[in-house]
Amino acid sequence: MIVGIIPARLGSTRLPGKPLADIGGRPMIYHTYNSASGSKLIDRLIVATDDEVIYNTVKEFGGEVIMTSSEIKTGSDRIAATVNQLRNIDIVVNIQGDEPFIPWRMIDKAIEPLLFDKSVQVATLVKRITDPVEYMSPDTVKVVFDYYNYALYFSRSPVPHVRDLGDPAEIVKNHTVYKHIGLYVYRYSALMKFTAWSQTDLENLEKLEQLRMLEKGIKIKVVETDEESIAVDTLEDLKRVRKLYGFEE
Repeated sequence: MIVGIIPARLGSTRLPGKPLADIGGRPMIYHTYNSASGSKLIDRLIVATDDEVIYNTVKEFGGEVIMTSSEIKTGSDRIAATVNQLRNIDIVVNIQGDEPFIPWRMIDKAIEPLLFDKSVQVATLVKRITDPVEYMSPDTVKVVFDYYNYALYFSRSPVPHVRDLGDPAEIVKNHTVYKHIGLYVYRYSALMKFTAWSQTDLENLEKLEQLRMLEKGIKIKVVETDEESIAVDTLEDLKRVRKLYGFEE
């Protein structure tokens, strides 16, 4: 069985109460759930939360939700705790709760490598960077990968560093550089290993938990997409999403 899990908690530092933020009269978590439910490959979609208000909200709009401990600190750990309450799970999809209009096609595209190649343990999405501001921003996670589309490294720094070009606009114009889109697909066993390990050195330096997998030897398959999914991290992001999708304040 393929299960999609959307971790959701109220304790966002930059946008408190984020999963319940209003977008067109509906909470953000509704839109994320609704968008992800379009997947043709996910058999079961679940919100994992530690908050009773979110729990009741999801129940009210007819979604499936599971309560998890408030002591869980990361989305990946919350997903693992949720999966431990389920049976017969083969593949787990980590869907970010703050991407309310993620195209379902992106989700299915990330799942496909695990269906076609049994050696793939984890897959994620990347998109080519065309904006030099994104390339330079520490808020945009960059990724470099090998000729077999396995990630070599993720960084908040502009990688690869192009030694012969100093102008970011020229770099993104003349070279293929990629940003990471934080949707992950795990085989059950890979998720359990990953979440059982302690944080690693590079993970702590970059504040990127996917580096724990690379440091521990789990290869991450990357899949390129041309589609975009906007993450809502701040009030400005929320206003932009409302306007972009026709929900004016």
